[in-house]
Amino acid sequence: MREGYEFIPVTENDTEPPPRPIDKKIATAVVAVLLVVASGIVLTRQNHSPRVPKVIVLPPEEQDEVLIRPNCVSYGRTVTVLQTSMQTPDHPWAPVPCDKAPHDNVVELNSFGLPDAILQTNLSNIVFPHSTIKGFGGAFTEAAALNFQQLSMKGKETVMELLFGKSGLGYTLGRFPINSCDFSVQSYTFDETADDFELNDFDTGVHHDVESGMVDMALRAVSTLRQAWSDGADDGEMFLYASPWSPPAWMKTPTYHWEQNKTFASMTGSALPQCLKDGVGPDSEYAKSWALYFSKFLTAYKNLGLSLSAVTVQNEPEFPAPWEACAYDSESQHDFVANHLGPRLRQDHPDVKILAFDHNKDHINQWANTMLNESSQAKPYISGTAYHWYAGGMDRLLDGALGIPNMHRLQAQLREYGLLSEHIVLGSESCHCPTTGYAGGSPEIYWSRAERYAHTILADLAAGSHGWVEWNLILDGIGGPNHLNNLCEATILAVPHRAVGMAPDYPHLPSFEKQKPFGNVSLGDGRTREELNALGFPAKFLDVGVVVQPIYFYMGHISRHVRPGSYAVSALVQESLGNSSKIFRHADSVVMGGGQNDLARNGIELTVWPCEGSTRQQFKWNIDDRKHIQVYGHDWLGTPTTSCIGREPDVDLLGLRLDECDENHAGTFDVLLLTDDPDGRYIVKLLNPVKAKKRDECLVILELHNGGGAYGPRGGAQISLGDCESEAAKWSLDLNSGEASSKYFGDDVCLTTGWPFLQMGAFQTPTGDNTIVILNEANDPANFALKDGDAVLLTSSIPSRSIQTIIVS
Repeated sequence: MREGYEFIPVTENDTEPPPRPIDKKIATAVVAVLLVVASGIVLTRQNHSPRVPKVIVLPPEEQDEVLIRPNCVSYGRTVTVLQTSMQTPDHPWAPVPCDKAPHDNVVELNSFGLPDAILQTNLSNIVFPHSTIKGFGGAFTEAAALNFQQLSMKGKETVMELLFGKSGLGYTLGRFPINSCDFSVQSYTFDETADDFELNDFDTGVHHDVESGMVDMALRAVSTLRQAWSDGADDGEMFLYASPWSPPAWMKTPTYHWEQNKTFASMTGSALPQCLKDGVGPDSEYAKSWALYFSKFLTAYKNLGLSLSAVTVQNEPEFPAPWEACAYDSESQHDFVANHLGPRLRQDHPDVKILAFDHNKDHINQWANTMLNESSQAKPYISGTAYHWYAGGMDRLLDGALGIPNMHRLQAQLREYGLLSEHIVLGSESCHCPTTGYAGGSPEIYWSRAERYAHTILADLAAGSHGWVEWNLILDGIGGPNHLNNLCEATILAVPHRAVGMAPDYPHLPSFEKQKPFGNVSLGDGRTREELNALGFPAKFLDVGVVVQPIYFYMGHISRHVRPGSYAVSALVQESLGNSSKIFRHADSVVMGGGQNDLARNGIELTVWPCEGSTRQQFKWNIDDRKHIQVYGHDWLGTPTTSCIGREPDVDLLGLRLDECDENHAGTFDVLLLTDDPDGRYIVKLLNPVKAKKRDECLVILELHNGGGAYGPRGGAQISLGDCESEAAKWSLDLNSGEASSKYFGDDVCLTTGWPFLQMGAFQTPTGDNTIVILNEANDPANFALKDGDAVLLTSSIPSRSIQTIIVS
C-alpha cells in the first residue's frame, strides 16, 4: 500500500487507488479520446533524445469535442499527483495516475474543448530566500484537551497520528493560552491573590493545565512528531508559543458590566485603550508584575518538558471581547514591551521570542510602523509579527478573504526597517465560526470552508508568511466547549458516542458542553456511518469516535508536503494561450463559467488577476441607469447576493471593496471611450466622490508592494481611485461578457472580485522535491498545463471543487 495511506484509507477495504473522477460532460467520450491520445504518443516515439518537448497550441477548429483532458501526462520529470474532490468526497488524498510521455513528445495545448490554463512556475526562483516556512499547526486549548481526554486509547492514538504523524497532517506548530480563553470551561489564572506583585502565590505547577490534560496532549504531540518526522533537517521539532487572553482580574482596570450594573475588574472584557491598572509606563507595578507572570509561565511549562519558543504579547489586542480580553493600542503595547516584557524575558528567557500584534490583517501595517520603526524602543525585543485571518466584523463569510495586499506591504516595511531576513511573520489563529460542518450538515458550507482554508494559506505563504496555525486542534461535535457560546470549527472533532462498542444511550455531547447545537439538532449525529462516509467523513475514524472533516484533507494537501524548511517559489495561474477562449469560457460564448460567484458580497476587495473567463470577473455596467457597477452571485447558503463597487477606498485596506448598491455606499461611474486611444480603451470615472477632489478620479490598478511575492505583480493587485490620465486607469471593456481587462502589466489582467476560482502555490522542499498545490473553487472543471519556465512538466485537468497536490521529483 502507498506510503501515507495505510493510516487514512480512502475507503474501508481499498486494495488499489480509487478511480479518478471524470466530469459528467465527458463520460460518453472517454474511450475514444484515450485511443486518440494513445496513438499520438506512439507516433512520437521515434527519437528518445532528452530535450524539452515542443509545444503546439491548437487553433479552435482543431480542438476535440470533448471538453476536459481525461488523463494526466508528465514530460521528463517524475511526478506524483494527489487529489481531494467534492465529486468523490469519500476518496480523499487519492492518487491520480499520470502517464510519462517520451522525452521528445510534442505537447499539444488547447487540444480539448476547454483551453489549458497555464500554471506558470519557476521552481528555482525562491521568492523569500532569507526565510523558510516553519510549518502548520493548532492550539492546545482546554477545550481541545478535554475532548481529547474523552476518547479511548485507540481514539487518542488516532488523533495524535492524524494531527502530528507521518500519515497525518504533520503539524509542527503549537499554541497555548496563558490563563483561560473563551475555549475554556470557565475563567482561571495561576495567581488569584490581589496585588501579589512578586507573584509569590503563582502556581508554579500550572495544575489547571496539567489536570485538564493540556500538558499531556502537548507532550504526546511533541513525541509523535519527533518520532515520525525527525529524518528532516528542519523537521521533527515543534515550535511552541503562548498567548495571553487576559491577566488576572486584579491586574486590570475596572470596567462597567451591564449585566451586574456596576463597575469592577473582570477577566472578561477590557478597558480601552489598554487594560492594565496604572498603565504601562516604567513605574507601573501591574505591568511589571504581568511581565513577570509571562516569565513564570514559561518556566513552569519548561519544567514540565515543554520549552516554548515564543510568546505573543496579547491575543487580539484591539478587541475588548466579551470573553477574556486585554486591550492595547499600538502605542501602549509598544510601551509594555519596551518597559517591561522585553527586559524581563531577555533576562529570564533570552531564547524566547516576542511576537507583536496578534490580530487581523487590516491594521498590521500601522502596528508594524509603531513597533518596528527606527526610533521604536520595543524593536530590539521584537522577533516577529503574529496575525489572525478574521475580517473583524459580523460577516463570518469574509474571514480569510481580506488583507493579503497588507501582507505584501508588511514585507516592504520589514525591508525598510532592515528586518526582512530575521523577522517571523506568523498566521497565529484561524478558524470558521459558528459551529462545525459535521453539526451543520451542509456539504456546500463545509466544502467552502475547506476551500477558504486552502486559498488563504496559499495566499499568505505567497505573501511571505512563515506558517499557519488554526485555532483549536480538536473540538466536540458542535464546536465546543466555549464558556461564552462562541462555537467554532476544527479540522477534527471528538464524538466518542459514535465509537464502536459504545452503548446506544451514551451522551452525544460531553458533560462539560453546556451549549446546544444550532437549531437544537446536530445533523451529523442524525446520519449513519455509511452516509457520513459518502459525504467525506471517513467511517474508519468514526469507529474510534473521531470525525475527520473535508477541511482536514484540504489542510493536508499543503501541510504534509510543504514541510519546515520549504521555500515559496514563483507561481501563478495564467491565461490560456493562442486564442480568445478563457479557462472557463469558450471563445464563441459570452457566458462566463465557473458557476455562481460566491464572492459577490459586501466587503470583498476588488483586485486584478489573469483573465479566466469566470463569473468572479463578470460585472454589470451602468446597472438600472444609475451608473453603478454591480456583481451578483450567491453565498455559501445559496442565498442570492448583489453588491456594487464602493465609492471610496477602504481606510485600512487601501483599495476599493464591494458595498451596498445605494447612493450612500456605491460609486457612480461614467464609462468614457478614449477617442485618441488606438486600442479603443475606456476610463471609468467616479462621479460621486465622498469629498470634493481637485482632479477627476478613475478606477486604477494599485500595484502590490513586495513585487506581489510569489504570485508576482499580476497576482492580486488592488483596485483604487486615481489619476484618469495614467495607464493604470485604461481598460478594455467587453460589455457583452461583463469583463474589464487591462494591459498595465503587459499581459492582460481582468477586474476580479476577490480572487479567481483557479489558484496555485509552489514550493521548494528540503528533500529537493517541489510541491505544487492547485485549488479549483469553480463548479466547472479546468484543463491545465504545468510549466517550469518554458518547459511543460505536466498536462492534466482538475475536477470542479477540488484540490490537487503535485510532487515533482
